[in-house]
Amino acid sequence: MRDSLGNVIYIGKAKNLKNRVKTYFQGSKNISPKVEKLVKNLKDFDYITTDTEFEAFILECKLIKELKPMYNRLMKSPLSYIYIVIKTGQTYRIIETSNVMTENDNNIYFGPYQSKNTVERALQGIKECYKIACSNSMKRNTSCLNHSLGLCVGMCINDSAVEYYNSIVKKIISFLNGDDMSILEDLNHKMQEATEKLDFETAARYRDYIKSAYSLVNRAKTIRFAESSNNILLAEQLTKGVIKIFLVKRNIILFSKKYMLDSIGLEQLKKVIKRHIIVFFGNGCVSSFPDHVGKEEIDEAQIIFHYLKSKPDSYVFIPQYWLNDNTGAQIDEAIDTLLHQQLNSSLS
Repeated sequence: MRDSLGNVIYIGKAKNLKNRVKTYFQGSKNISPKVEKLVKNLKDFDYITTDTEFEAFILECKLIKELKPMYNRLMKSPLSYIYIVIKTGQTYRIIETSNVMTENDNNIYFGPYQSKNTVERALQGIKECYKIACSNSMKRNTSCLNHSLGLCVGMCINDSAVEYYNSIVKKIISFLNGDDMSILEDLNHKMQEATEKLDFETAARYRDYIKSAYSLVNRAKTIRFAESSNNILLAEQLTKGVIKIFLVKRNIILFSKKYMLDSIGLEQLKKVIKRHIIVFFGNGCVSSFPDHVGKEEIDEAQIIFHYLKSKPDSYVFIPQYWLNDNTGAQIDEAIDTLLHQQLNSSLS
């Protein structure tokens, strides 16, 4: 969407563009002030047609990052993302948030996360649940205010409490890695406990904590998936006998092309796909990725992860060691399986 000066003010995607655009002009009472202002500034439209929804997601993300439209809130600036940092080297490890990740500082980082408020709410809930919300910022041997309020077990004045605190931090690290979900169970228990006592205000607060904590779990899954640097073969049938192939690694689409079976034939298509796999996924053909997914990668990585999760029959992984097999038998089998899933009507 463009304003009267030709500036791009909003970028969006839709399966049905006409219906999507129509929603901006229906005069609903529920229309937000942001949309109302957007419509007043709207002068013209541009549109780009993509073959698949997957491409629309990726293109939307790319254009928002490049053009930074004023009415797009998400994905405009990697600088807005934050990390959870667990600082080491002290009597007990401190859990904080940070806008940057510093390499080789011996601290433990998780993220990047999209919403600072969501992260802080989740951490607040976890600290409240386990009573580790120490407010003694100077870390002196004096009782903090939160200790008197029952929100801190007293790790600032009690050695045994420090041991308990460190055990909880260890649990939090496992949770943020996506390995230990017992924190969610404990938060749920606190919510149920408050409900049984008819303390609905506390129950509602823990409900919000749980929602925020789940977002951290989902981000951990995305990051773990991206950092595995999987070689992904994605196939989508556009119409009967027409298929589009994608080769994806980490957060990058390395190759994409549309094929018509009437022109190329199924067996030839399998050979072409295999050849592209060897070329694009072969050793040395893809630049090495950093160990940690950065702010610049996370949006595309999230799109790819959730899209594949929503369409489990549309892709297969191509392990790197398969490329070292001179026969390529496992690659052949993977391609054959994927094409049968996507083109079963054409194969019958």
